[in-house]
Amino acid sequence: MSAPPSPSAPTDSDAATENELLAPDGEQRPLGPTPSQSRFQVDLVAEAAGAAEEKTPSSETSSSAAAAAPEAPSADPGGEEAKGRFRVVNFADPSGAGTAASPEGAPTPAEGGMQNGDTVMSETSLHSSTGGHHHYHYDTHTNTYYLRTFGHNTIDAVPNIDFYRQTAAPLGEKLIRPTLSELHDELDKEPFEDGFANGDELTPAEEAAAKEALDSKGVVKFGWIKGVLVRCMLNIWGVMLFIRMSWIVGQAGIALSCVIVCMATIVTTITGVSTSAIATNGFVRGGGAYYLISRSLGPEFGGSIGLIFAFANAVAVAMYVVGFAETVVELLIDMDALMTDQVNDIRIIGTITVIVLLGISVAGMEWEAKAQIFLLFVLVTAIINYFIGSFIPFKSKEAKGFFSYDGSIMWENMGPDFREETFFSVFSIFFPAATGILAGANISGDLADPQLAIPRGTLLAILITGIVYLGVAVSTGSCILRDASGNPNDTLSMMVTNCSTAACKFGFDFESCKRLKDGCEYGLHNSMQMMSHVSGFSPIISAGIFSATLSSALASLVSAPKVFQALCKDNIYPGLLMFAKGYGKNNEPLRGYFLTFGIALGFILIGELNVIAPIISNFFLASYALINFSVFHASLANSPGWRPSFKYYNMWVSLAGAVLCCVVMFVINWWAALLTNVIVMSLYIYVSHKKPDVNWGSSTQALTYHQALTHTLHLSGVEDHIKNFRPQCLVMTGFPNSRPALLDLVHSFTKNVGLMICGHIRTGYRRPNFKELATDQARYQRWLLRNETKAFYTAVFADDLRQGSQYLLQAAGLGRLKPNTLVLGFKNDWRDGDMMNVERYISMIHDAFDFQFGAVILRLKEGLDVSHIQGQDELLSSQEKTSGTKDVIVSIDTSKDSDADSSKPSSKTTSLQNSPAVQKDDEDDGKATTQPLLKKDKKSPTVPLNVSDQRMLEASQQFQKTQGKGTVDVWWLFDDGGLTLLIPYLLTNKKKWKECKIRVFIGGKINRIDHDRRAMATLLSKFRIDFSDITVLGDINTKPKKEHVVAFEEMIEPYRLKEDDMEQEAAERLKNSEPWRITDNELELYRAKTQRQIRLNELLKEHSSTANLIVMSLPLARKGAVSSALYMAWLEVLSKDLPPILLVRGNHQSVLTFYS
Repeated sequence: MSAPPSPSAPTDSDAATENELLAPDGEQRPLGPTPSQSRFQVDLVAEAAGAAEEKTPSSETSSSAAAAAPEAPSADPGGEEAKGRFRVVNFADPSGAGTAASPEGAPTPAEGGMQNGDTVMSETSLHSSTGGHHHYHYDTHTNTYYLRTFGHNTIDAVPNIDFYRQTAAPLGEKLIRPTLSELHDELDKEPFEDGFANGDELTPAEEAAAKEALDSKGVVKFGWIKGVLVRCMLNIWGVMLFIRMSWIVGQAGIALSCVIVCMATIVTTITGVSTSAIATNGFVRGGGAYYLISRSLGPEFGGSIGLIFAFANAVAVAMYVVGFAETVVELLIDMDALMTDQVNDIRIIGTITVIVLLGISVAGMEWEAKAQIFLLFVLVTAIINYFIGSFIPFKSKEAKGFFSYDGSIMWENMGPDFREETFFSVFSIFFPAATGILAGANISGDLADPQLAIPRGTLLAILITGIVYLGVAVSTGSCILRDASGNPNDTLSMMVTNCSTAACKFGFDFESCKRLKDGCEYGLHNSMQMMSHVSGFSPIISAGIFSATLSSALASLVSAPKVFQALCKDNIYPGLLMFAKGYGKNNEPLRGYFLTFGIALGFILIGELNVIAPIISNFFLASYALINFSVFHASLANSPGWRPSFKYYNMWVSLAGAVLCCVVMFVINWWAALLTNVIVMSLYIYVSHKKPDVNWGSSTQALTYHQALTHTLHLSGVEDHIKNFRPQCLVMTGFPNSRPALLDLVHSFTKNVGLMICGHIRTGYRRPNFKELATDQARYQRWLLRNETKAFYTAVFADDLRQGSQYLLQAAGLGRLKPNTLVLGFKNDWRDGDMMNVERYISMIHDAFDFQFGAVILRLKEGLDVSHIQGQDELLSSQEKTSGTKDVIVSIDTSKDSDADSSKPSSKTTSLQNSPAVQKDDEDDGKATTQPLLKKDKKSPTVPLNVSDQRMLEASQQFQKTQGKGTVDVWWLFDDGGLTLLIPYLLTNKKKWKECKIRVFIGGKINRIDHDRRAMATLLSKFRIDFSDITVLGDINTKPKKEHVVAFEEMIEPYRLKEDDMEQEAAERLKNSEPWRITDNELELYRAKTQRQIRLNELLKEHSSTANLIVMSLPLARKGAVSSALYMAWLEVLSKDLPPILLVRGNHQSVLTFYS
């Protein structure tokens, strides 16, 4: 096999031009493709050159460059440096006219251009993690890359992590794999631009943050120890450890204290496991609990929890700072050094402290991390100091109840001794000490590897702190008495003979102080400072208390702005967007820091923290509950995207954790739990109402799909029943915004009742564009949703309307959710166009009956199709609101000649401005001839409409308005199973039609009018359908007026076959070529039926000319016996010059029943 010819070598100016394209800003980065250019092109390199590359891998670039450009000077062999680099290949024509690709001047090689287009960019500049296993080539004509895969020239790419990155992802640049169109389409076809989102789509704020994150210089990222373990340990080891743990042991005893610690640890461990599962299910950005919950359960739960979680952290700063200030003020009281009074001193010291903490936080995460390490060192020293002291008995400490470890003390303190407390009240006091497990997750954006750091650091912190809490509980209960006076003279007297307490063993009797009103001063029950008394050096315990409070305050001061910033970036609450801005290399939320400082300072100055404390604890617990529920929900949804690398979780354990968190909320404080639930639900309702435009692939979406699939399958196994019949309509709307009246009326009686599918048959295409069809499917479905129309949009390509309707009648729907009624617009202009269109239109009705569908036809005397009217969308109330001047896609349907359905291009169509069709983004620029791209210009004057278009536009909106007091006239002439009656009943149940009364008109005989009226009234009452009047028409069979008959005959005259005036063979040929023609025989055969339609029109004008809507039985025409022109003439004469009329014919199976 001969090698293909190699392209000509590039000239110096060409190479310089290529270099200018590669590095427009001095960066070696290629420009993207223009919409009309392919991103990939095959490199014609001889197989011999490929073989040479395999033999001499060290000169890979040089040999392939020589093969591609034999006239070029040989490249400098760079050995290993030449591997995995980009190569410029000139695809200019041999005459050297390639400079046309860059009309701007190109620099000479001396000015920095690469000579002969040799190595210009290394693969590593794309942050690729593939290690340079492919050769990326660059095409100057298309500004794109293509690949040499497996040593062969193909644009089909091998798996690469960079294909799966999000746009502007912080960890590397996103590469774009070749699209299916580029691999599959014919070569002469223009490739499409893919606009599909990859993973969860970045909001504009996230993209901006991600772009800032691309520059990694100076960014501080923490590992799992400094970033998570240290922070969680400091937050969990709060002031409770030193001040309240001994008191809890005094109340509950050693055994129940251990139970309390274990219960709290179980809740936090389950939450930690759930946090680990969510954190390892994909890349985690900043935002902590908010990010985890919002990306799992969606913006509604995430937005509500994010706000209260950030607020809880801000108020927690005040709580911890006040705890620190109170400890300092106690020391000042002991030294008699108060500045003013106790309350104001707490405020002064608290204000100074929070200002210092703010300074540390604003200085940057690195300084804050160093401060945390120092505080942890102090805290651990204090804990060790206590344990050392507990082994060293001092005679001076015995009077205070400390005798070192002793079995009798341990046994005496083993059981509970509740004094004005209960088990649950003691538990509620301890539990807040176990919180703080999200301190590491809250700074997830500052972690080097959140997926590794969060599980490892959080779970290890829970384990270590839990062991320490248990150790302190056992230790204090084993060496300290519950009651002691502190008086060394309270020794055991000789007169006491029945002393059985542990104090008696050591020669002390503290029973006297127990009998006093104020009780004993020392012991587990009475003194909060017992750990300080026991410790080897008590000031270190004070330092530990300072460390515990300040570290927790500092962690909360950092967590609150980080979570709040992530919340604001997602624009869940539009008014808070200003707090999304970050500063510096670490994207620090300085505005959030100052907001948190303001909230904390306010609560420090107010000082009513005892009231707010239980609410804050409940806010944290609500977050924990939702994190646990997120894991259960994601597992229940069984989404393929839920595959955490942390495998040690269980959906039912997570559900139990969520329930436990809710129980603990009410145990701690029932009214605070109720208030928390009310706040969360209020925020949830608000966010749900605002419907933020985000799509994060939440488990809520996954579960919705799972439930829909399960219920649809279950429904398919259930037989239909009359009582559950619903009109499920296939509505031939074309583009959904082309026939608003048809869409609105059908939606009025199917909304929340039955299925509605907007069918669209795309005809007139020589080569159907299925990619465009799929794009339109998504676009117009969004339009329906945004206009609150509960319907589905389905489009098909077909040769003609009848074929397309057959496709839809057969394939639309799923299982039991399939249409059973075909809804058409009346073909107002049937006499103006090709009569074969009428043949197809009538055939659609016949096909519907063949498929056992009902048929419904809506006629407005003004017409239905408004797509030809310029600016109609500005007057339609269902238009889609847009902001700013954007490129918009407008939908242009066919000209007014077909109200059935079509989208053939027509010279009569006029471009619409700012169409209600859903706008496309830049990557969705219009391609279809039926959808021209326009610029919306707010300053352009509105083109005045002619009178007929103005009337049509007003008529198209009439079903969007409340109908007021009027009537819906039901002409139930033939029993079709009850659909003719069911539709008006459903309609009048809706809010807009509620004031309209149903009037029923039936046919009958003059001598039986009363009897027929009573029979119908009985039937309607059994059907439980309210009506205002029943009219029996005894004169239906009266002959119509002569002038109306003459007008009908004149109307059908052009469509008659007149076979009596020609030879039989010629007549048969004409009938075969024009099957719609009316024969003299059928005209005579159906003369009575023709006259009935004319007479019915006269009666309709007489009785129902003021009705809001007429619902009438659709006359049937026997297939093959009645020509389409005659049937169309019947429909025309029956419904002309009337209010909106709905011609209905069911499939003659009962849809109403009076049985229960």
